[in-house]
Amino acid sequence: MSALRSLLFAIIFYPATVFFVLAAVPANWFGPAALRSVPNGWAHFHRWCARWILGIRTKVEGEVPTGPALVACKHQSMYETIDMVVILRNPAVVMKKELADIPMWGPLAQRYGMIPVDRSGGASALRRMLKAAEAIVADRRPIVIFPEGTRVAPGERPELQPGFGGLYRALGLPVVPVALDSGQVWPRRRFIKRPGIITMRFGEPIPPGLPRKEVEARVHAAINALDD
Repeated sequence: MSALRSLLFAIIFYPATVFFVLAAVPANWFGPAALRSVPNGWAHFHRWCARWILGIRTKVEGEVPTGPALVACKHQSMYETIDMVVILRNPAVVMKKELADIPMWGPLAQRYGMIPVDRSGGASALRRMLKAAEAIVADRRPIVIFPEGTRVAPGERPELQPGFGGLYRALGLPVVPVALDSGQVWPRRRFIKRPGIITMRFGEPIPPGLPRKEVEARVHAAINALDD
């Protein structure tokens, strides 16, 4: 049954994604608010498909930030990269530069506020990322970052990537860590998903201005809280 559900999800969600991308082109002509309505609608459609086709629901614990903050999220599946758009208010998401290079989708994603990061670009890439992030903060929107840098299997606890510390120090924002267990029902690099509940646990905000090692240790512990 899970295989059939996963196949039906793919048949419905991915072609619909093409429609949303095409709809974003004319929406872009009417300004930022109109453009943001399209990915917001796409994210809600994704949650609907997950709920009613795959049997996957989201459970949110803790206090969700409502203003500018650096939301540091555990990364186990594609699910949280999209569902964070539903949970937060018009968040920007730090993403791999390769995604920003996708024709049509990439430029529109950047207009929405996605922040591409080039992991091999050195100091110049970090400066470009910071400039894009500062524009998001000025717009009073939260920034979602997956500080591990890639999806990991449940139980894996890699060290945080250096880009997180650079953003934290430069932006002067509180960090809200998010632990989750999406990999239990939506395994990375696997087609078949299983029905169940994905918990998104928002931790206590971590204030700005802490030493790098301290904030990284606190974030690392908090985003892995559901692995305990």
